[in-house]
Amino acid sequence: MGNARRRLFALTGALALALTTLAAAPAQAAPGIPAVDEVSGTRNIEHLANVPKQAPFDNVDAFGTDIAFTDDHAIVGNYNGFVVYDISKPKKPRIVSQVLCPGSQNDVSVSNDLLFLSTDSSRSDNSCASASQPATEKNSWEGIKIFDISDLANPKYVAAVETKCGSHTHTLVPGKTGRDVYLYVSSYSPRAEFPDCTPPHDLISVVKVPVRNPAAAAVVNEPVLFPDGANPGTPGTFPNPYVTATSGCHDITAYPSKDLAAGACMGDGVLFDISDREHPRVIEQVQDDTNFAFWHSATFNNEGTKVVFTDELGGGGQPACTPAIGAVRGADAIYDIRGRGDHRNLEFASYFKIPREQAPTENCVAHNGSLIPVKGRDIMVQAWYQGGISVWDFTDSAHPKELGYWERGPVSDTELIVGGSWSAYYYNGHIYSSDIQKGLDVFALHDPRTASAKSVRMDELNAQTQGRYRG
Repeated sequence: MGNARRRLFALTGALALALTTLAAAPAQAAPGIPAVDEVSGTRNIEHLANVPKQAPFDNVDAFGTDIAFTDDHAIVGNYNGFVVYDISKPKKPRIVSQVLCPGSQNDVSVSNDLLFLSTDSSRSDNSCASASQPATEKNSWEGIKIFDISDLANPKYVAAVETKCGSHTHTLVPGKTGRDVYLYVSSYSPRAEFPDCTPPHDLISVVKVPVRNPAAAAVVNEPVLFPDGANPGTPGTFPNPYVTATSGCHDITAYPSKDLAAGACMGDGVLFDISDREHPRVIEQVQDDTNFAFWHSATFNNEGTKVVFTDELGGGGQPACTPAIGAVRGADAIYDIRGRGDHRNLEFASYFKIPREQAPTENCVAHNGSLIPVKGRDIMVQAWYQGGISVWDFTDSAHPKELGYWERGPVSDTELIVGGSWSAYYYNGHIYSSDIQKGLDVFALHDPRTASAKSVRMDELNAQTQGRYRG
């Protein structure tokens, strides 16, 4: 989710937006738009199960966030901590444990017995008992927390690493020797009055975690990404066109086996060489000042020859799937990777956006998704907040098409309450969606075009750490 920071109140702008319901005039839904909580979708996507949020994560401001997978478990972040689900029976998922540890967004990743948690709101200390505290105070804390999850029923806090401007998201990158893992920490929106987050903040933080001694984790590099300048932005506010000025990155997706990473950095899309894990290098930088307001996230195709970037127009808290916004703003952009080595470049191919109008009380925009491992095809499932989940094919970069969808109607038809699917990922034969308000959803995909994906099995999945599958 976007983060127009308001650190004086220890809240991101998107969180501040979401903690209060946004008033909206009652509006008659357009024909074809589901009513409140009404389900709509295509026949090839079957909703198998839902596990509602449980106390202490069952209030409207306890957003369900990102998902990581380990063996037959899904771990879902929440603004109040994280939840571990047993998904060995996809039709009957169950909660194994919940860890109360407030600190937005609490995005998660896993590596064997370690879990990493991003904290991007200013806290009084690095403990799970911390309180909100203004970022203007030097002793405030934000960054990465590390847990031992060898016993998933009883995760144990191990260590924490403070990073500049906190950790809005992080990307796990395995070291080449197996002795270490690295976290590329994305954060942004500095202010002169924040002692630990001052401008220009044109960097990411590289955290090195020794696998056998995770308590020794530390920042080992803060590479400057834009020494020659980044996007200065174009002023404006939703729903009018604007471009967010770059002051860091929102999200990075790594493809370790290809020594590549793609960064969504507010006003810029970038391609990294990560052959030296501690010293990632930008080798390509692109901008789209016509239709992209906020470069949010990235997904490679399996061959590593394309990148899908998302535009989180409105920061994730606005109705960006309406006729007034149109089909190319708040959408995905498909870029083909051309050339070799440091001479690779990103060549724009097309946009993709869900072809369904959403209600004016529904926050809807392109958000987190992952590849569906279909040999020889480029197909992914993606979350669109209250626009639901979409399965779409971008094998033909210039002519992407939707294969199926599933959505609920709005949380409310009288006011905008932030909700819907934050992340939708394919894992071992099923689609899992973290709904901000409704909890964990599980789906089966019945489609001959994706049937071969069921033979691909994984022991672990962090969607921002792509592995190559061979079908």
